[in-house]
Amino acid sequence: MGKIHERIDGRLRTFIEEQPLFFTASAPLSADGTVNLSPKGLRGSFVILDELTVAYLDFAGSNAETIAHLRENGRITLMWCAFQGPPNIVRVHGRGEAVFRDDPRFRELLTRFPDIDPGAHGLRAIIVVHAEVVRDSCGYAVPYMAYEEDRDLHAKRFTREDDASLSAYFAKKEYIATSMDGLPGLPLPLPPSTV
Repeated sequence: MGKIHERIDGRLRTFIEEQPLFFTASAPLSADGTVNLSPKGLRGSFVILDELTVAYLDFAGSNAETIAHLRENGRITLMWCAFQGPPNIVRVHGRGEAVFRDDPRFRELLTRFPDIDPGAHGLRAIIVVHAEVVRDSCGYAVPYMAYEEDRDLHAKRFTREDDASLSAYFAKKEYIATSMDGLPGLPLPLPPSTV
C-alpha cells in the first residue's frame, strides 16, 4: 500500500524514468478557480535533477494554465502510473517555477535534456519542481496499456516556427498570456531563443 518517501531514488527513480507519460496538476488560490490537469510525454523531456528536484520542458500549446498557477502560488503535483509491469502510482507534491528563456539558468538547465531538439517543439519554459512530499500507492485499478511510440505531430507543427512567428501564434491564443482565471501566464512576446 501507500508510502511516503524522503527522496526520489532507487526503485522510485527507476520507475519514474521508465514511464513514457506523466500528469501535472495545479490550481489557482481562488476557491472557484479552475484546476488544471495535463498529460506530458515525449521521451527525453523529463529529468530528475537531484533526489528532491525534477524538471520538464514546457512546449507550445493552446494554454498556459500550469505556468499561470506556478507564477501565482507555485503548487504542483506530478503523477506517474504503471500501465505495464507491477502496479504502481508515484506522486511528487511540491513547489514549482517556470524558468523562462531569458532566465540565466535556462541554458544550463537545457543541457540536462540532450535528446530533445527544443527548436522542433516551440519550447516556452522549463518547469522545475522541488519535491515536498514523495509518495507511492498501489495502482491496482490502473489498466494495462501498451506504449507504441511518441507522436510526431507536435514537432511537425512547431519546427517551422521562429521566435517571431511563435510569439504571434501565442498572441492569438486566448489563454496563453492570461489564464482562464485571469492570472498572468506566459510573458509575451517570447524572449529570443538562446539555443
